[in-house]
Amino acid sequence: MDPVQANAAQAEAVRALRRIAFELERGGSPTYRVRAFRRAAQVLDGLAAGELGRRVEAGTLEALPGIGATTAQVITEAAGGQQPGYLARLLADRPPSPRGGLRAALRGDCHTHSDWSDGGSPPREMAEAARELGHDWMALTDHSPRLTVANGLSAERLLAQLELISELNEELAPFRILTGIEVDILEDGSLDQREDLLGRLDVVVASVHSQLRMPAGPMTRRMVAAVRNPHVDVLGHCTGRLLGGRGRRPESVFDPEAVFGACREAGVAVEINCRPERQDPPDRLLRLAAEAGCVFAIDTDAHAPGQLDWLANGTVRAEQAGITADRVINTRFAGEVARFAG
Repeated sequence: MDPVQANAAQAEAVRALRRIAFELERGGSPTYRVRAFRRAAQVLDGLAAGELGRRVEAGTLEALPGIGATTAQVITEAAGGQQPGYLARLLADRPPSPRGGLRAALRGDCHTHSDWSDGGSPPREMAEAARELGHDWMALTDHSPRLTVANGLSAERLLAQLELISELNEELAPFRILTGIEVDILEDGSLDQREDLLGRLDVVVASVHSQLRMPAGPMTRRMVAAVRNPHVDVLGHCTGRLLGGRGRRPESVFDPEAVFGACREAGVAVEINCRPERQDPPDRLLRLAAEAGCVFAIDTDAHAPGQLDWLANGTVRAEQAGITADRVINTRFAGEVARFAG
């Protein structure tokens, strides 16, 4: 195999591994399984020119760290110009993702995470995946510092991330990463990040992550205070519920008329969270928010590239609630979203 063919075979194998990881993420597969394919892609990407061909011929792929029997088979098939059987099965089994109606009107995603907090991939990889899905932009909203379990961003780390985003936007243009944060709403309704830094961001998603079982009165006051903060643009996963399995969590209780009324008055978008285990707000509250005249952000809350394709989970529910495209902020161009947030 000549050098050009060898490089092409290596690139094809890396693409196949990453596509498998993407499809597994899209389908909600366990993290360990996804990581096996992403790790194999990283290993393969670092091989010297010609080494892949020699290892395929000698049958020594599994001697590489991070390459097992399954990933070796995928690599061998992809490097040989075939679609790996593993990938073919994933593509055959996956349900189609709706692309018409409200889904077709969405230009970006207001709530995503990277490996700077509790996501699994770096910002560039998240942005490239969003671009491949046809997005014009995405907001990178890693967690704020108090959420230590999610490796939340201190002020210093947030500033460093802003520098990285500026560099990436130069390289990825016309695609744009909007600067952002998912900031914790503290018990008194204040926000878990410096006010001056919040004022520099394009998108601020404010969410409750602690003391979720507060009585309705204090929780309502807490959420309304956050919504009225001039830096807040989106109220994230408002009930905090988790559906199914051992991680099941009931809804927080609050006065929805008061909270959604505050969102309408402040121009804060109510998030329609697309994560399968959240589907937040529940249908009855989504209809209440729609009747209250709120605007909305349909967000994946993606923690991995494949999860960026979950937007249809939210658009279907929005359409059922009678929410039209003009009331969804991520139907707008990046500059319009940044101005809305500002």
